[in-house]
Amino acid sequence: MPERRRGGGRDDGGGVARRGLRFLRRRRAVVAWLAVWSVVEAAHTFGLGYALARALDSGFLAGRAGVGLGWLGAAAGAVVVGAYGTGRTYGGVAGLVEPLRDGLVRRVVPAALRDADGAAVSRLTHQVEIARDAFAGLVMVSRSFVFTAAGALTGLFLLSPALLVVVVPPLALGLGLFLATLRPLARRQEAFLIADEAVARSFGEVSAGLRDITAGGAERRVREGTGALVDAERRASAALARWSVVRVVALAVAGQVPVVLLLAATPWLLDRSVTPGALVGALAYLTQSLLPALQNLVHGLGGSGSRLAVVLRRLTAGPPPAPAARPTGGHPAAAPTTPAVELRGVTFAYGEHADPVVDGLDLAVPAGSHLAVVGPSGVGKSTLAGLMAGLLVPRSGEVRIGGRPPGDPAGRVLIPQEAYVFSGTLGDNLRYLRADPVTERELTEAAEALGMSGLVARLGGFGARLAPDALSAGERQQIALARAYLSPAPVALLDEATCHLDPAAEARAERAFARRPGTTLIVIAHRAASARRADRVLVMDGPRTRCGDHRELLAASPLYRDLTGAPGPRTPAHAPSHPPRSPRDPDRVDAVAGPGLPGDRRQVVAHGPVGKVQTPGDLPDGGALRGE
Repeated sequence: MPERRRGGGRDDGGGVARRGLRFLRRRRAVVAWLAVWSVVEAAHTFGLGYALARALDSGFLAGRAGVGLGWLGAAAGAVVVGAYGTGRTYGGVAGLVEPLRDGLVRRVVPAALRDADGAAVSRLTHQVEIARDAFAGLVMVSRSFVFTAAGALTGLFLLSPALLVVVVPPLALGLGLFLATLRPLARRQEAFLIADEAVARSFGEVSAGLRDITAGGAERRVREGTGALVDAERRASAALARWSVVRVVALAVAGQVPVVLLLAATPWLLDRSVTPGALVGALAYLTQSLLPALQNLVHGLGGSGSRLAVVLRRLTAGPPPAPAARPTGGHPAAAPTTPAVELRGVTFAYGEHADPVVDGLDLAVPAGSHLAVVGPSGVGKSTLAGLMAGLLVPRSGEVRIGGRPPGDPAGRVLIPQEAYVFSGTLGDNLRYLRADPVTERELTEAAEALGMSGLVARLGGFGARLAPDALSAGERQQIALARAYLSPAPVALLDEATCHLDPAAEARAERAFARRPGTTLIVIAHRAASARRADRVLVMDGPRTRCGDHRELLAASPLYRDLTGAPGPRTPAHAPSHPPRSPRDPDRVDAVAGPGLPGDRRQVVAHGPVGKVQTPGDLPDGGALRGE
């Protein structure tokens, strides 16, 4: 994202240039030493064209081959001297580059220690090295062009001042055009880098949550969001390409046009006593010295210069705003007066003309509390989880996580029914949602809290590589639960995330999340025991949706009594289930496991999403359903 000054305006290339000039003034001795050896290096440039001209005019064309060979030998000697000078210039470049690198490191490290900057490692190992390499390249190409141009123009003047009349105007015009593109090109390049980073970040988040996106029906929203980012990158790329074309035109004007004009003006130059050798020497200056140096300057200054400006602005920008305070344990929590999760008049339907799955729901979940969501299969519990996680957008109303929109992954973590485990080590899977390092002790404590120490030992420790297909559904759920437990998110959404675990393991996992410091736990329950463990229970029952504690709901909600199997004043022990669900169930299965179900001892009841059914003897707890 673009860095900004404290005053709110964007730091442009002028600020970077001023800091660069101050940096060079403080190292005048190094700059002077570099200039001396650059003059020695320019001997090669000067000697090439001048010696070639004299070899032709005073030697071969005059019938004196020995003189011509002598001038060619002098040109070869100039090449050797220039090569020696080039080698010595690298020491001067190092004298400028290394202090720049050291200064950037000294700036980044204190900022990282003061602000707990998680990007410090990237800045030290990547951005600082980019700045170092870009600055070195910039010094080399700029120095080379200045002294090469000086040597070539000096040689042209000594051969014949008339040559400068042809060469200098297009060279100056092209250079001016190129310099005019530097600042716009740097801005377009920075805009493109920002857009590219946004696309990469978005694709990374989408790839990590593909299952959740599909399960929550958020494909359209994600497609529109990522599509907008891709369009922004395309526009930034097109703008960068347009300015790159201008740079190519500048190179053609400064480098190619002088050669064409020199050839076209040959008769005019010969009439003004310019010798054939001088013309050949001028062509050598243009094609062998000026044009290569100009190409290096344009590509180096346009590429390395832009990268250097962008990286220096990022490295030297002011520190970001201080993050919100975190409670003990590293998990951020919402302010005490702000509900951890809040829904205000939320309505959602799958389709414009479909009946609402959630209709005008108001709900406030206090920070640090434990809420269980129960209801028959297909009533909208997973839809509610998708709304809370920001994967679904309500038709009306609003959802808030800690007082903010729910789209920020740092505010909540969702564990769906189908757990995702990727190839890699067990530790990589568990650390996946943490930006900061996770110690071996933290991994061990999480495994013990969730009751998966046996699984860790069986797999071979946290360094063991996983084959996701070789893991059972319950093992994958345990790994996903531990990953979420280690995340910094203050709100944990368990959407039937323990359906493949036995009741004891499920209870242990829920209690671990409930005890995690600064955590608000919301469980989409598939067992009645989850409701009994919660502080409050939300019973989703269409227009009869209620929220309260276990005792209140037993008295007020017939559906809740049916789901928990607890007889109450309104539900005699042998009364039929209420409400009957078979008219709306395409499988003609009663989805409420209550007393008085019709049928024999092999009655089939719905388990999990509609369409997935099991006989009572095969239910996850391994026992028959209350004797039926």
